[in-house]
Amino acid sequence: MVQMAYLLGIFTQLAFYKISEMPLGPPPPPVSLIVCAHNEFENLSELLPLLHAQDYPVFELIVVNDRSTDQTRKLTEQAEHRQVRFIHVEQTYDHVTPKKYALTTAIRQSKHQIILLTDADCRPASPHWIAQMVAQLTPGKDIVLGFSPYYQMSGFLNRLIRFETFYGAVQYFSLALWGKPYMGVGRNLLYRKEIFLKNKGFYTHLRTMGGDDDLLMNEIANSHNTNVCLHPDSFVYSIPKTNWTAWFRQKKRHLSVSKHYKRSHKWRLAFLSGSHVLFWLFFGIAAVASLSVLPQQPVYLTFILATFVFRLLVQWLVLGLANRKLGAILGWYAIPFFDFVLFVYYLVMSVVVWRNRKKTIQWR
Repeated sequence: MVQMAYLLGIFTQLAFYKISEMPLGPPPPPVSLIVCAHNEFENLSELLPLLHAQDYPVFELIVVNDRSTDQTRKLTEQAEHRQVRFIHVEQTYDHVTPKKYALTTAIRQSKHQIILLTDADCRPASPHWIAQMVAQLTPGKDIVLGFSPYYQMSGFLNRLIRFETFYGAVQYFSLALWGKPYMGVGRNLLYRKEIFLKNKGFYTHLRTMGGDDDLLMNEIANSHNTNVCLHPDSFVYSIPKTNWTAWFRQKKRHLSVSKHYKRSHKWRLAFLSGSHVLFWLFFGIAAVASLSVLPQQPVYLTFILATFVFRLLVQWLVLGLANRKLGAILGWYAIPFFDFVLFVYYLVMSVVVWRNRKKTIQWR
């Protein structure tokens, strides 16, 4: 019943969402586009030309060089990047994590009142990325949540990363459309400078490693001020981790931040993941029991299988429709298999989070 409530009551918000085109109207407002980078010379060399090529009337491009020891400074000497405003951060401070300090510095020094964020290892899907994101900043809205899928590569790890990212997006987009936004992804996120300053930036979690995107959204996003952008031209693709150790470290960092969410948000996510785990556990236990303890009563096994198949088909349909809204980044046939993989993932990561609850999480 809990799973059906999420699938039919919440996830259908995304599955049946109607993607709108950019409205015709007055010239859009100027934008400050900010990229934080730590030893990202190669990625910046690929990303900056794509950002220069954005089809948008007025925007400034700010790159925060956060204590880089590679050749990032050489980009400032290249003629094609003369229009980029580089901010060089040379040291860290005990009262704030490095990325939050770099972002705060850039936002405070930005010229325009609309802030659009991405990372150095990201690539916008089209020259209309900025325009599509700003188009959703309608009157009364202060925040636009964008989608940032990972590039498709070979191997099981890449499939897992793409499914986990997709399922996470289904959750935060659906809940935002339902009127309960709780997070955003800093690889593709837009908000007004005013709301950032009014919230005193990252003040309540300055020393928390990570959370420059989801914890900020958890504090300031609500049903009135938040919109989503799901047009394919607004997607920003990201380069995924290619080995299990790096991905595992990244997931531990992300999960360590979620404990700082508002209590209501944590309960919603806990009900979703908990019901997912219990559904698979109870199905396995009930199926074995009906075969070994009650073989003379096939009706029990029939009921168990019917319940399992019904939930699976509903999930397959809803997530399949949501997958189409998010650019069909997965093969629809993979959804049932990765539903089981997600069950195993929840079990493993819950143990990891519990064991590492007092350890310090490293950023870079």
